[in-house]
Amino acid sequence: MNNKLSNAKLYDEKWIERLAITIFDDIAVLTKDRHGVSRETYGKGETDAINYLSKLAVELGLHVEVDDAANVFFSSKPIVNSRYILIGSHMDSVPLGGNFDGLAGVLAGFLILSYLSKNKINLSLPLKVIALRGEESAWYGRNYIGSKAIFGLLTKEDLNSTHRKTGEKLSKAMQSCGVDINKIQSSTSLIDTENIELFIELHIEQGPILVDRNWPAAIVTGIRGNNRHHNIICKGSAGHSGTIPRYLRKDSVFAGADLITRMDDHWNTIQQHGGDLVLTSGIFHTDSDHHAMSRIPGEIFFSFESRSQDVATLDALEALLKSECKTIERERGVKFEFDDLIKSSPAELDEVIIKNLLDAGESLGFERASLPSGAGHDAAVFANVGIKTGMIFVRNDKGSHNPYEAMDIKDFMAGLSILKKFLIDY
Repeated sequence: MNNKLSNAKLYDEKWIERLAITIFDDIAVLTKDRHGVSRETYGKGETDAINYLSKLAVELGLHVEVDDAANVFFSSKPIVNSRYILIGSHMDSVPLGGNFDGLAGVLAGFLILSYLSKNKINLSLPLKVIALRGEESAWYGRNYIGSKAIFGLLTKEDLNSTHRKTGEKLSKAMQSCGVDINKIQSSTSLIDTENIELFIELHIEQGPILVDRNWPAAIVTGIRGNNRHHNIICKGSAGHSGTIPRYLRKDSVFAGADLITRMDDHWNTIQQHGGDLVLTSGIFHTDSDHHAMSRIPGEIFFSFESRSQDVATLDALEALLKSECKTIERERGVKFEFDDLIKSSPAELDEVIIKNLLDAGESLGFERASLPSGAGHDAAVFANVGIKTGMIFVRNDKGSHNPYEAMDIKDFMAGLSILKKFLIDY
C-alpha cells in the first residue's frame, strides 16, 4: 500500500483519482499472473484483493463486516435495522483476465463511501458497499456464487461443482475462506432484503459499443438472460473421404455447420423484426484422437448459447434449435444428442433508477447514453429477487476477460461522478 497517500489532501476529485490509480495498480501487482491477473473464485487472488481493501478501509476509518458467504461489506459505521443503499460488484476475475472487470464497481462504491465519510456528508439513507465473491463461471462452471449465496439460492449441484483444474468441490473452497457451509446448504438468506432500498453496480462495458459511440459512460437498460448448452454431440458415420458420395454420407461437420447457418438465419430474421438476441457457438470441434484430413468426421462436439432480454425469445430459440436438429437428422442421416439446458433469467432494471441515472449524467454534461448489457452481472441476481436495481457502464477498450482491458481512469471518474451525483440527489 502506498503510504504517501496518508499526507495527501483528502477527497478533492484529484485525490480520489490518484487513490483510484493507486488501488488499481496495487491490486494488479498483488494478483498478477503470467499474463494479466487471476483472482480465483474463493481462492488466493480474490482473497488477497479483498484483504487489501479491508485493510485500507480500516485505515480510512470505515467499518468492515463479513457475511457467512465471505462477502465483505464496507460502511462509514455499523448499520443496524435500517434501510440503506447498496453499491458493489465482484472481486474475482477469469484466469489470466483483466484488472478492471468487477474491481471497478467495488472500487467506485469504496471511493464514494470514503468521500462521504471523511467529508461528513449524509445521504438520505446510509450507504453500504459490497465486495462480492465468485461472480465468474470460469473456475467452477457456476456464476453469481457470492450473490446467490446471500439470498439462499445456491443449490446442491452448485456446491458440488468442481474446480476447472484441481477437481476440488466449490463447497470445500468456500469453507477454506471461512464460509459457514451449513448455513449456505440450508438455503438461508443472509440478508434482509426489506432493508435494501436499491442496488447499483458500476461495471466496465465488456463490448465495443461505448468505444464506437465515444461515450465515456452509459446507463444500462436491462441485462440479457441466456440459455446454454455446454456440450451438444452430433453423431454421423466416419468413412474414407474419397470413396463415399455425398448422398451416402453422414458427415457430422456438415450437419453441424448446416445447423449453425440455419440458426444464424433465424437470428437475422428476429433482429430485423426488432427482437433482442445474440447467438454464439464458442466450442466446435471433432475428436482429436480420430480426426484426419482424409476421414469423414463421424462425431462433433459443440456448445450453443443464446442471450436475450426477453424470455419468450430465448424459449423460441430453444424450440427452433431442436426443430432444426430434427430436420437435419432426416436430411443428413445424423443424430444430435443434447446435454441439460442451463438457463439464466434476464433482469429488468428499475425504470426510475435508469431515468435518475440518465438525469444525473445529463446534469454533469454527458449524453443520455443507454444500452442493454449482453453480459451477465451480479445486478441480475439482485433485480430478480425484487430489489430495485440499476447499472452504469464505463467505457473499456480491447474487450474483457483478457489481460488487455483498457479502461481509462478519466472514463472511470466519469462513471464515478454520475454515481455520486445520483446518490447525493436521491
